[in-house]
Amino acid sequence: MEEALLRAVLFGTPILLASLGALLAERSGVVHLGVEGVMALSALAAFALALETSPLLGLLAGMGVGVLGGVALGVFAVTLRANQFVAGLSLAALGLGASGLLGKRYEGLPLANPLPEGGLALLALGLALLLHLLLYRTRFGLYLRSVGENPKAADLFGVNVEGVRYGALALGGGLIGLAGAYLSLAYRPSWTDGMTGGLGWVAIALVILAAWEPLRAVFGAYLFGLLFFLQFRLQGSVPIPSEAFATMPYLLVILVLALSGRTRAPKALGVPFERGR
Repeated sequence: MEEALLRAVLFGTPILLASLGALLAERSGVVHLGVEGVMALSALAAFALALETSPLLGLLAGMGVGVLGGVALGVFAVTLRANQFVAGLSLAALGLGASGLLGKRYEGLPLANPLPEGGLALLALGLALLLHLLLYRTRFGLYLRSVGENPKAADLFGVNVEGVRYGALALGGGLIGLAGAYLSLAYRPSWTDGMTGGLGWVAIALVILAAWEPLRAVFGAYLFGLLFFLQFRLQGSVPIPSEAFATMPYLLVILVLALSGRTRAPKALGVPFERGR
């Protein structure tokens, strides 16, 4: 039982970090569907720099790539007012493609000094609490929630809507980048193409499951982590095809999306803002 809980926390950590990043962006009104690609590119950047310098610098590199990914999404979704769904999916495809191409030279290389999984898992838990406090105990959090609910009213009260959204995308991107770095520097200290394995999409579904609340995302992430652990642990011990176990977490994702109509998203989510209109 203790092993299952531990593995659930450790495997749920990248899902938690990525979901917190997507949650932060979406509370500002910007749909972030680029999580999977940003995670993959961040994992590669973190591993590549860690090999050349140190895991800590690799961790910072992964977060930096995540920030750049958030800003890039902001250019299209906030400044150019492009379709947020198309922009996010394009970012996901670009990140996955670029990481697969650029990462070929790093496949099969070991990381001598991986970062501790437990320490990063505790960091993720602390970040969830800090994000909750940011949203509900700070002025920036008030601005962010206002922009996500009614950007026109926020603008009338002097809030810089575009600035707040860029800030949320950058901060959220850093968390998504941290999720990718966790995979290549701690959980599985190596680089392989496709190592994110759909966790970014799971994180997006978790945002809906958690009703855009950071503390609820903690429990959802660990639930997904437990399902992934059981997927591997139960294979061979019960007369069920391994493919059935492999689909368990993703079936839950489909169920969450099917029930998403029961949760209330930020009212301005996915709606471009143009001052004066």
